[in-house]
Amino acid sequence: MFRLTQFLREIDTPTPVSPRRDPPAPVVIWNLIRRCNLKCRHCYSISGDVDFPGELGTAEVFRVMDDLEAAGVRVLILSGGEPLLRPDIFDISRRARARGFYVGLSSNGALIGEENIGRIAEVGYDYVGISLDGIGATHDRFRGKPGAFDASLAGVRLCRARGIKVGLRFTMTMDNHQEFDGVLRLAAAEGVDKFYLSHLVYAGRGNKNRAEDAAWGMTRRTMEHLFETAWRAVEQGGSQEYVTGNNDADGVFLYLWARRRFPEHAEHLRAKLVQWGGNASGVGVANIDNLGNVHPDTFWWHYAIGNVKERPFADIWQDTSDPVIAGLKRRPRSIGGRCGACRHFDICGGSTRVRALQLTGDPWAEDPACYLTDEEIGLAAPAARVTVTPYRGVRHEAPHRLNS
Repeated sequence: MFRLTQFLREIDTPTPVSPRRDPPAPVVIWNLIRRCNLKCRHCYSISGDVDFPGELGTAEVFRVMDDLEAAGVRVLILSGGEPLLRPDIFDISRRARARGFYVGLSSNGALIGEENIGRIAEVGYDYVGISLDGIGATHDRFRGKPGAFDASLAGVRLCRARGIKVGLRFTMTMDNHQEFDGVLRLAAAEGVDKFYLSHLVYAGRGNKNRAEDAAWGMTRRTMEHLFETAWRAVEQGGSQEYVTGNNDADGVFLYLWARRRFPEHAEHLRAKLVQWGGNASGVGVANIDNLGNVHPDTFWWHYAIGNVKERPFADIWQDTSDPVIAGLKRRPRSIGGRCGACRHFDICGGSTRVRALQLTGDPWAEDPACYLTDEEIGLAAPAARVTVTPYRGVRHEAPHRLNS
């Protein structure tokens, strides 16, 4: 996650630059259930409104939670599918809170209603994230269900009324980019605490629909708009937080924006961005799916590095015998193409490896969703680029045989 507001505050109130350090344990995004009441066009888990066999039971979840605590994990994001479809979700959530975890709930919001908002509030979630893909019919079309927008917005309002910290996530594609400003204004009007712009990742249905990814120019214009919106909030002393996810070129683009807008602060900002270091898959972020498989992040469901039913999480996470996890943990990572030649690689870290993998079969190729120009990244001459092609159902080379 790229914490845009946090970096913009460095322009307003600079803080000391420290050496870059990887966290002692990752944030764990835990897909407790694959069942979902909606059918989203970019769902990385390809969830549906059916039961999936083999999911961890309550006792297994509690045991894994103990393993995570022993491994030093302090942040759990409970996700799905739709986590509110698990009958034991509140038991799991309360136990996580009692053990001292920061606990987030990642929901589509449509199942948050008067009948369960009291229990949601009683858990004391640190954060509830709700996804919106546009206003009204656009969201309904992306989510595959009429009335989904109204239900999700009602969920947002119920959370706000109970004092629960809540945020909106928006994943931008060619088919909904025109809705970005409307969702941004809705977030402000509803007084939500966080706005999260997510770039499309080619995983699950997001891979099958990857040809719908936003064009580079469209992404640049959107990011400029988001930077200006977030900066106004900082200037006005607002508490709303703006973040982005799944394209670490955002950090480089912010630096380039700051060179134009605040040249006297740009190099300090760059130093803070280097301290951040970009993509955290396999290092600062981990994923456990509904079957207990551990992945480098939520978009690597095709690639498991172990299973918590068989080995403690710490043993899995610290084991670098797997070439992909070893490559992700390497500092700096060994990445080719435009990424490897980029003068700002120390900010971005090569961004999202899954997109490269899905298009080339090589997780260490350039990220095809980088929207920076050759001139901006310091290439002496124009370079051939990996481009996004429609999904044809062609399987890439088996993960365990990928180049390290």
